[in-house]
Order: sequence, then structure tokens, then C-alpha cells
Amino acid sequence: MEDQQNENQLNIELSEEIAEGVFSNLAIITHSNTEFVLDFIRVMPGVPKAKVKSRIILTPEHAKRLLHAMQDNIEKFEMANGKIKTQDEPPGFPMNFGGPTAQA
Repeated sequence: MEDQQNENQLNIELSEEIAEGVFSNLAIITHSNTEFVLDFIRVMPGVPKAKVKSRIILTPEHAKRLLHAMQDNIEKFEMANGKIKTQDEPPGFPMNFGGPTAQA
């Protein structure tokens, strides 16, 4: 049984640079019939220009798996730390960049 577990393990390498992470306070999500594109952006107060800091491209199946994993983790976080407060619409961010979009 132990040999079977070792065969199914995946070793994931995390470089120092990637481990530092990238701060994002805006996400723009677009999709086609074959992929979901998540652009993570850092918007700074008083600066009219923002850059995409990271782009992740997912298959529709993996996008749905990410959605469920995020829901599960948010539920666990809220059970331990209380409900996360959100605003319906952040003021001053243009959200319509063309194409089907959503904001997170």
C-alpha cells in the first residue's frame, strides 16, 4: 500500500521568488469556450494606471475546481475567523474591458 501512495505523490517545487508571492487587490476574469484567464492587478490609490502582475490561464474544468477549492477554503476561514465583509462594488474601478468579465 505504501508503494502505491509513493507512486501517486507529486513533488511540487516552490522557488524563493515565487514563494514571496505577488500582492493583488483586483482580479479581472475573462473566458472563451476553451479557457479562463485570471488577471491579477495591483491598483494603487491616486495612480490612474495599474499593471497586471500575474496572469493565470485555466481550462474550464480546472477553473471550476478552483472555484470549489476557494469556496471550501473561505468557509473554513470564516468558521475560524468570522465572516469576511465585502462591498458590492469597489468605487472607482472600471470593470468593463470588453468581453465576458467578472470581478473578484
